[in-house]
Amino acid sequence: MNFDKELDARGLNCPLPILRTKKTLNEMTSGQTLKVIATDPGSVKDFAAFAKQTGNELLSSSESGSEYTFFIQKK
Repeated sequence: MNFDKELDARGLNCPLPILRTKKTLNEMTSGQTLKVIATDPGSVKDFAAFAKQTGNELLSSSESGSEYTFFIQKK
């Protein structure tokens, strides 16, 4: 999947991946896509809730071993 920016949130625990994502999305323009890589198992639920609350679209989320990858499109 194509993306405009990548955020490495590996090793960070809740709520830091979400806070860093929010900060990064604020620097992006509408329609751009952010790729986030996280290792916090709770981030799966966190990113789904974050997308719903903020109106940004969670395009996909996947798990590979102990890493989670999210693609979020800025509203």
